[in-house]
Amino acid sequence: MKLVVHVDGGARGNPGPAAAAASVANGDGEVIDEASELLGVQTNNVAEYRGVLLGIARAKALGASELELVNDSELVAKQLDGSYRVKHPAMIELFTQARAALAGFERWSIRTVRREQNERADALVNQALDAAPSRGH
Repeated sequence: MKLVVHVDGGARGNPGPAAAAASVANGDGEVIDEASELLGVQTNNVAEYRGVLLGIARAKALGASELELVNDSELVAKQLDGSYRVKHPAMIELFTQARAALAGFERWSIRTVRREQNERADALVNQALDAAPSRGH
């Protein structure tokens, strides 16, 4: 079964309060699962990778054998598909985790779209951040 998973991550400030999200659709484009998580204070790139990891986990839990990841971070997409090298130590660990998780699928791909084409995952990130308890600043 192929699933299309829109993923996103974002930080308000860089670093700053961050969240990750995934919206999972079946082959007909029907959204069948959504998830988000608060990440504490992180950078945008860490949040983007955590969105990928969340999306992979949700697809695996739903029984996907094939996965199409859609995100709005060219850096993360090109690192995962092997076009760019991963140099930052924090990114190496997340990259390694993501590639290991992707190895569990018969087939996978990742593509980058403009933010407005990833709006549900982006909205889930912002909802999670808006709902987070304020720390008084």
